Amino acid sequence: MCTDVNGLSWRKSSYSNSDSASCVEVSDDLPGLVPVRDTKLAGAGPVLVFSAAAWAPFIWAVKGRA
Repeated sequence: MCTDVNGLSWRKSSYSNSDSASCVEVSDDLPGLVPVRDTKLAGAGPVLVFSAAAWAPFIWAVKGRA
């Protein structure tokens, strides 16, 4: 899958620490897809893109609801 992630709006995960040393960001701009990137590499590093269907179980597990 090739997805253009240039120009997306990013938000930091609420689970990231406050000093921004270990943070991930996600974008809500692509319907049905969840782009994820490392804050430290923003703009210079890779972006992983997951389907919303694959992302949802991951978030449930992170929150301890699985």
